[in-house]
Amino acid sequence: MSAQCEVTANAQAGKAIGFFERYLSVWVLLCIGAGIGLGALWPSLFQAIAKLEIAQVNLPVAALIWLMIIPMLLKIDFQALQQVKQHWKGIGVTLFINWLVKPFSMALLGWLFIRVLFTHWLPAEQIDSYIAGLILLAAAPCTAMVFVWSNLSDGEPHFTLSQVALNDVIMVFAFAPLVGLLLGMAAISVPWDTLFLSVLIYIVLPVLLSQFWRKVLLKRGQLERTLQTLQPWSLAALLSTLVLLFGFQGQQVLAQPFVILLLAVPILIQVYFNAMLAYGLNRQCGVAHCVAAPSALIGASNFFELAVATAIALFGFNSGAALATVVGVLIEVPAMLSVVAIVNRSKAWYEQGLKI
Repeated sequence: MSAQCEVTANAQAGKAIGFFERYLSVWVLLCIGAGIGLGALWPSLFQAIAKLEIAQVNLPVAALIWLMIIPMLLKIDFQALQQVKQHWKGIGVTLFINWLVKPFSMALLGWLFIRVLFTHWLPAEQIDSYIAGLILLAAAPCTAMVFVWSNLSDGEPHFTLSQVALNDVIMVFAFAPLVGLLLGMAAISVPWDTLFLSVLIYIVLPVLLSQFWRKVLLKRGQLERTLQTLQPWSLAALLSTLVLLFGFQGQQVLAQPFVILLLAVPILIQVYFNAMLAYGLNRQCGVAHCVAAPSALIGASNFFELAVATAIALFGFNSGAALATVVGVLIEVPAMLSVVAIVNRSKAWYEQGLKI
């Protein structure tokens, strides 16, 4: 074990995995089931909620996403960017995966599976929309769940913090142009005004608000207490978002199980391909396991909250794009927990072949 990882392990020794994290897949499955069931029982209620929008932005979804991600963003100190040089190899690998490999490989996988291999089994009028949803799913790296994945893999907290801070800065400027480029390459029309509005609402404003609030709380010495207070509300917002999303899409999920299965194929390939590529590149670069593990997880995971919200804003609740992003939500947690298990169980193998 490297000295860096030993320090991290000692710092986290005795820190029990939280009740929520321990049974994360259970909560997600319960919320998915509840959403589908409630959507089937009271479709008119969810239709009414779906109509609560301004400028194509659904207000309940936006409120829940803000409540979910702002407590996560409060943890981020953008001064942590000064620590980038300490983990430059791991950060370089993660940036390469997040912003070059993952979006373009997903666009390729979407074209290959949706437009070529599976095209005869999918409704022709939704092909472009399915591909758009897959692109949106891979276009932004995960923010809200990164700290959970890092904790489960005994990740180096300073690396995770600096990586998330750097990704958030890049996301503010790169998300809209990257999505526009990939949708254009797939010959899908881009509603730029709605796309930029989504970036403003779901990225720029939460980042600015959380950083302003963070400074106020630090001056008052109330940051830790506020984070502890907000934590259960943030988790409740995550679970409520899942219930709401699957309430909206429940009928489609029940009516199109084969479509769900087909859409899951490129998403699963993307998760494992990006995770293992990041893990292997870190090993070749001599990066400590406590950095390589969260690097692989950040590289593989998607900002599914942003993807779903943007898909709804751009293409509507009943679009193939919205369904594709919801499929991403459906398999994100089980797939990521399996990646956590892989990097944890392969630690000895990783360190035996580490090139330092």
